[in-house]
Amino acid sequence: MRLLALLALLVAAPAFAAEPDTHWSLRPRTRAAVPEIRNPKGAIRTPVDAFILAKLEKDGLSPAPEADRGTLIRRVTFDLTGLPPTPAEVDAFLNDKAADAYEKLVERRLASPRYGEKWGRHWLDLVRYSETEGFEYDRYRSGAWRYRDYVIDAFNADKPYDRFVLEQIAGDELSSESDEVRIAAGFNRLGPVRRNAGNQELAFSRNEVLTEMADATGTVFLGLTVACARCHDHKFDGITLADYYSFQAFWGATHERDVILATPVEQAAWKAKTDTIQAEIKKVQQTIASVAGSARTQAEEKLKELEASLPPPLPAVSTVRNVASDRTPVHVLKRGNTDKKGQQVGPKLLDIGFRGKVAELPTATANPRTILARAIVNPENPLAARVMVNRIWQWHFGTGIVDTANDFGINGGRPSHPELLDWLASEFVQPKNLSPWSIKHIHRLIVLSSTYRQAVRHPDPKPGALKDPLDRSLWHFPRHRLTAEEVRDAMLMVSGRLNLKTGGPSVVVPLDNDLVKLLYAPSQWTVTPDRKEHNRRSVYLLSKRNLRLPFLEAFDQPDAATSCSRRESSTHALQALELLNGAIANELAEVFANRLQREAGADPAVQVELAYRLATGRPPSAKEKELAVAFLKTQSLKEFAIAVFNLNAFLYVN
Repeated sequence: MRLLALLALLVAAPAFAAEPDTHWSLRPRTRAAVPEIRNPKGAIRTPVDAFILAKLEKDGLSPAPEADRGTLIRRVTFDLTGLPPTPAEVDAFLNDKAADAYEKLVERRLASPRYGEKWGRHWLDLVRYSETEGFEYDRYRSGAWRYRDYVIDAFNADKPYDRFVLEQIAGDELSSESDEVRIAAGFNRLGPVRRNAGNQELAFSRNEVLTEMADATGTVFLGLTVACARCHDHKFDGITLADYYSFQAFWGATHERDVILATPVEQAAWKAKTDTIQAEIKKVQQTIASVAGSARTQAEEKLKELEASLPPPLPAVSTVRNVASDRTPVHVLKRGNTDKKGQQVGPKLLDIGFRGKVAELPTATANPRTILARAIVNPENPLAARVMVNRIWQWHFGTGIVDTANDFGINGGRPSHPELLDWLASEFVQPKNLSPWSIKHIHRLIVLSSTYRQAVRHPDPKPGALKDPLDRSLWHFPRHRLTAEEVRDAMLMVSGRLNLKTGGPSVVVPLDNDLVKLLYAPSQWTVTPDRKEHNRRSVYLLSKRNLRLPFLEAFDQPDAATSCSRRESSTHALQALELLNGAIANELAEVFANRLQREAGADPAVQVELAYRLATGRPPSAKEKELAVAFLKTQSLKEFAIAVFNLNAFLYVN
């Protein structure tokens, strides 16, 4: 009874609105002066170091010494490209005695096409990218993979972040003819879609679509939990129920659109073949409904064959467009219920975050999402730049300056280094003598710093462990495990099988048939026939909502149903089982063993040396070498390769 009473009190309680001038994230940015450190206990290479050292000094802590060069090249290579450095790259860096050897290394990594594949993956997590719609049908969205390639290309080209935001929210409004911006606008279609037996315009389903668009924009670009105000005034942040639906109204006229890229002749041929097969499918379905026993079984098998023979979807751009004649009237909904409509509202910016720019727009305003996107990246908006530089910081160090990257509201974390966060955000928007909104500029400020170059182990860890056990002050570099995709990609690379082809339609790899049978239609998992394609980087594998690859799922690949701002890093038995007994690990261990035999010859000592250099970026220690050579006296080279895949030195980055 006490619990029920408490819940009733919480539901009835008024919202605790955040006034624009009170909560730190909603105040205007201030570009703090870079601290002057009189007796720095570490080198100041970029302004980042001055802010970090100032707090360490205040807390009575000192930074860890610089990591050795072998550790640094492996760290920054994984961090910027998601792949391990080759032995040749390690040797070249270790032998480069130039004062700017590390700076040149960083520039090579930022210029690599692998950079966009790694950092694009971060963004795809954030926007809950998938190529299927989820729910029971989990239907494919033809051409959805083009959005993935757009993101990778944008990171590689260092597309200014304000343009990146504008194209994703409103690319179709910017140009109806440019494939690039139409593809970018596919951001608005990344959420799960409930098809309701094909009727997408039911009020409930339409509201779900608008909700997905609005919630994702608020979360990804503003770091606000706007979804909390869908059913009631936000209990903590200053977002009312009316604010929420006014925000949602920016998408009132937005509808999905597939732009077919095939020629009229190709479309006609595709339609003729599809119609013929669909007619056969309909006949077989009627047969199934009228027979039983073996006849039914045969008909069901025939149905599977026919479904599998349907031609693949025509090449298309998965995007959106405004349809003025089909604008959905947006009403304030009581408890989010489409049957309980309140007043109709037009597009309006959220009161919080947009100081003095909250007038409601006419419902029929042209290009409403362009207005919204430009307001989001307006330098006066206190949130957008703070949110993005915090994400970049988190993706480098594992934890953001604000540890709740998707929540800059009242219930979110407070910044560990508020002056540094604002300095970085200001530098992002208005750098000196550089193009604004450059993500690579923020990378350089971070990875060239002494803070980033610290060792994982501190020579005197006790003060830090007592005062800052979570390392929020960064008194040492935080060790981390490879992501799921990095584990798979690194295994492919060290075995010599990695296919570095970029872009294009997603790859469907073989999967246990028992899992495929669980799909709504097994024909949804048609394996890519070219086996070389199966060895491409994991970012190019098919992203299907209702079926994740067991290997990637075991290593914490996130569910695409919701925005993932930060990957979990769990440790459990299934991971060891995948690396010891799994099909991927055993297949690649065989390939790795063959490579060692081919390149190192028959000498076990040479094989061990090469295996460690490929997998860990360093030679084995004397003890490691002794144990490995002894192991090879009784076990096969394949078993040794599996053991290498299970080494902490392979799975973790120091």
